[in-house]
Amino acid sequence: MFDIRAIRNDPENFDKGWARRGLSPQTPEILSLDEERRALQTSLQELQARRNDESKKIGQIKKDGGDATAQMQAVSILKNDLAKMEEKEREVGVQLTTLLSSLPNIMADDVPQGADEDDNKEVHKWGEIKYTSGPDHVDIGEALGLIDFETAAKMSGARFTLLKGAMARMERALAQFFLDTHTQEHGYTEMSPPLLVRDNALYGTGQLPKFADDLFKDQEMGHWMIPTSEVPLTNIVAGEIVEEEVLPKRFTAFTPCFRSEAGSAGKDTRGMLRQHQFYKVEMVGVTTPDKSEEEHKRMLNCAETVLKKLELPFRTVVLCSGDTGFGATKTYDIEVWLPGQETYREISSVSNCGDFQARRMNARSRAKGEKDTRFVHTLNGSGVAVGRALIAVIENYYDPSDGGVFVPEVLKPYMGGIEKITK
Repeated sequence: MFDIRAIRNDPENFDKGWARRGLSPQTPEILSLDEERRALQTSLQELQARRNDESKKIGQIKKDGGDATAQMQAVSILKNDLAKMEEKEREVGVQLTTLLSSLPNIMADDVPQGADEDDNKEVHKWGEIKYTSGPDHVDIGEALGLIDFETAAKMSGARFTLLKGAMARMERALAQFFLDTHTQEHGYTEMSPPLLVRDNALYGTGQLPKFADDLFKDQEMGHWMIPTSEVPLTNIVAGEIVEEEVLPKRFTAFTPCFRSEAGSAGKDTRGMLRQHQFYKVEMVGVTTPDKSEEEHKRMLNCAETVLKKLELPFRTVVLCSGDTGFGATKTYDIEVWLPGQETYREISSVSNCGDFQARRMNARSRAKGEKDTRFVHTLNGSGVAVGRALIAVIENYYDPSDGGVFVPEVLKPYMGGIEKITK
């Protein structure tokens, strides 16, 4: 959401920001609806004042023993007019809110201009690539008998996976390693949030109303399955006024995530890269506007650190204007090297949302001793996607001599003595 007063004061700047995302000018319609609503509100106030005056006359006339029929008829007419005008003002308000809710965030000035992912700019690379090519996680996992897509499809259909034995344990080990690192070294507080949320939570983080088709919903209960724990973690501060001396707040959680993958038909259909159900360790930050850029870089470093500890080669890119997500002012993607695809693939997306989500959630902060409040800034990042980390470990730690997968050094304490996964 956006501050309508800011749009009134500088419509050209907002249209310039949305133009970077390929949108036509939006402020003419916004300001037209805003002007109509304000005119209706003024008329409502005038009608209300007239009705109050007429009601006072009725009381006085009756007190004096006179006939107040004419005044009572006038009040009745005014009451009907007020009801119609209130409904009209409500309709215009809904139109304005719907329009504002559908518009993406204004990006930071230093976001590079570009059309799509091909125009993202590399920031840096890390790690030595051991294998430039090789079998992918599907071939490796099936040969080991520990990744089973056929059985998963039998019970759930496409885009589901059944992991077995040591492979299931490694998935759990990765999640535990990520959580331990973020809580013990990076200062995040672990949370175990609800996996089902209501409309208001998804509206607050920007998934609704625009991305409803990407979500799963329980029609009977009216709850949505979370697409990421960013949703419940960010909504912890919804409707709150947070004292600034306790900021930043940093939350992390390991949860399943559920996505319909609407619009991705035919894309990444092989293996575990794009699933309807997957696991992710999420990081969420809540801070003041003056600290959000610093927090963004810090969060990126936290995500990169776990990949360095796993000794997985990766590169970090800053997303261009055409690839930056709906709610973000700026996003870094971390892409891990996958020998099976002979390319880097996204494993973490770290975004600064500015006050975009905070305005939708009405999440504010207040400095000590001050009465005034301001909207907080919210940030989120994968710390990291567990399934994709598992893919990366399988392919980068593959042993071609016997088809096994070595266990990364940092995961050995979580694997119960297993140093290599074999058939």
